[in-house]
Amino acid sequence: MRQHDFEDFTPRSRRRRPRFDDEINPVRSGRLTEQERQRLARVRDDSYAEPAVPGGADRYSTWDSAEHGPRPHPAWLVTELAAVDTELGVLKTGKEAEVHLLRRGLPDRSRECLLAAKRYRSSEHRQFHRDSGYLEGRRMRRSRENRAMAQRTSFGRNLIAEQWAVAEFAALSRLWTIGAPVPYPVQRDGTELLLEFVGEPDGTAAPRLAQLRPEPDELRELWFQTIGALDVLASEGLAHGDLSAYNILVHEGRIVLIDLPQVVDVVANPRGAEYLTRDVHNISAWFAARGLQVEADDLAFDLRQRAGLR
Repeated sequence: MRQHDFEDFTPRSRRRRPRFDDEINPVRSGRLTEQERQRLARVRDDSYAEPAVPGGADRYSTWDSAEHGPRPHPAWLVTELAAVDTELGVLKTGKEAEVHLLRRGLPDRSRECLLAAKRYRSSEHRQFHRDSGYLEGRRMRRSRENRAMAQRTSFGRNLIAEQWAVAEFAALSRLWTIGAPVPYPVQRDGTELLLEFVGEPDGTAAPRLAQLRPEPDELRELWFQTIGALDVLASEGLAHGDLSAYNILVHEGRIVLIDLPQVVDVVANPRGAEYLTRDVHNISAWFAARGLQVEADDLAFDLRQRAGLR
């Protein structure tokens, strides 16, 4: 029997069909030539490479995916989607959040603004500052979420962090709209708030009231401004909830209330009157210690009346 007769007995299903490049590319690596494999690797690398953020910035603007502050937006605010964000440093660290200095602007720096980026910590922190009392009156719709928050599970702590951010952004938006002395709330994206930066163009933050040693006339003026701010909050049924000389900035002679995550609805919260009264006594004590005559009890009574509390 001839050799080719043996080959005829090879089952058809096992026979290898000729390939179109058998003669053209006799040296192969798997199913691709080495040259083609290298070419495809270069294509894949180019396709999946992260695009560089222009101007050495840290990220593109998150304006398009965030909840925005009240309209009309201030003229100084950069809202173009082509804008980029650059981290400039940490302004403040705290138990619940960190505040960073952020520059948002066009890549060619033809328009830019400074923002304070407040970022709430979530699952890495087991407990928020006195959160159980402040969260009275705030309830999620789902019982599962309420249980998770009550038990401080990882999921629950994340919910609490977002509630803080939502509450502060809503309060700032509401207070800004009625003319209260608060930073403009630019946007909220999850647990990150971007706020108007209160300070100098070079990034120097405005001092806190606690850092000042004002003369008598300036002290009196700052007190009247503080009373006015508390009156605005009370007229909206709100209390700051943690007011002190450390939560008031003074910029160009004007006060600015900050740190409002624990803002209290004094009607919905069973301890609302207590928080409002404590705010008054805390800030009154600072002014009294510097020689100003204040009537804290009378002021607290007037503000409770203003808020509709009996």
